[in-house]
Amino acid sequence: MREIFAGLPWWVKWVAVPVIALVVFGGLIASVVGFVVNLLFKALVFVALVGGLIYVVRKFTSSSSSRSDW
Repeated sequence: MREIFAGLPWWVKWVAVPVIALVVFGGLIASVVGFVVNLLFKALVFVALVGGLIYVVRKFTSSSSSRSDW
């Protein structure tokens, strides 16, 4: 493989080949990146909802326990 690329100009190796790869595999790359971003977003929403739930439960349990002390 190195022998094939050895005789080519630099712009073929560093510009044309990556552009062709993006054209050929662009849809696959976009779907993988979209899946990863979607998964991270859902994980972030999950963590925020669980944190909010824990906050609300602790707030109500601490306020109800302080009311029972009266």
